[in-house]
Amino acid sequence: MAGVRVGNRIIGAEAPVTIGWENVPRVEGSRLKVLFFTWFQPAVLFCAILFWYYAPNSIAKASVAFGIGLGFRLILFTLEWFFPRHESWKMTWKELAVDLFYVGLGATILETVDGFIGSDVLIELVRDSFEWDKLAWFIGLPLLLQAFLISFIFDFGQYWMHRGMHNWYPLWLTHKIHHYITQFNINKGAVGNPIELFLIGLGIGGFFDFLPRAFLLSGAIGMAVGSYMHLNVRFNTPSWWRFLFNTTEHHSIHHSQDYEATRSNFAGIYIFIDRIFGTCVDGEAEILGQDGGRRMSIPEQMLHPFTEGWKDARKRFGASSTVPAE
Repeated sequence: MAGVRVGNRIIGAEAPVTIGWENVPRVEGSRLKVLFFTWFQPAVLFCAILFWYYAPNSIAKASVAFGIGLGFRLILFTLEWFFPRHESWKMTWKELAVDLFYVGLGATILETVDGFIGSDVLIELVRDSFEWDKLAWFIGLPLLLQAFLISFIFDFGQYWMHRGMHNWYPLWLTHKIHHYITQFNINKGAVGNPIELFLIGLGIGGFFDFLPRAFLLSGAIGMAVGSYMHLNVRFNTPSWWRFLFNTTEHHSIHHSQDYEATRSNFAGIYIFIDRIFGTCVDGEAEILGQDGGRRMSIPEQMLHPFTEGWKDARKRFGASSTVPAE
């Protein structure tokens, strides 16, 4: 397999990867169907922004945001069921059961742990230790700009954390479990080792002061863009959307079985961050996973960073400390 040169790298030499938007299939059918799958994503984003910008204070609260987010995920789940991007990614009951285990893990244990040692708690300790006030430069900015800055600051940090997970072996041990998934669906973002899921959620937004409404708007942007990363639905995404935002296509390349492809598209929301740092690859992949598509059981996923780290430590330090027999 020859692969395709993208910048200084050869992408697709180890596993099939489609490079270039002109080579990605498009939704076909009736005019109504094409219009729906072309403008669904922008329409959801603009409606979400308008709702949270103008919603009265009586309903502009986290519980409403949770309900909207849950309803939106059900809509996407329905689209996956009736309009799958790839039949090979279609949901099975076994796949759903495993995914729901991780969704439940994130909503219970990880949520509790985050309340004790998450980024907000750690930032609060740092601020109290050094008697720092929150940086209030942004609170007087326009509301939409505040919302963008909240999401951008988090995504910029996530970009470097994610990239670090692919470049520093101890972090890769925690992250590689997520790369053993062999299909995309709406719940696949929740699949991973708890250590990685905790680390990828860390941010520095707590150092800055923003209006509460700006956080709701930022969450709406995250929902209306980030929800598609692991989605098994094909859209005729507008070119401006593909330039600015991460897409299923971008993230499928990141999950390809091709090594060079996995070292691309690290941002969670804003793919233009990858474009700035030269790590963006446009296109898509269907064949995903590691080790030729080997599946990991849940117990193996939970223990892998420790068992694999122990094996590597024994190889490295055990061999060097062995005294050869005379």
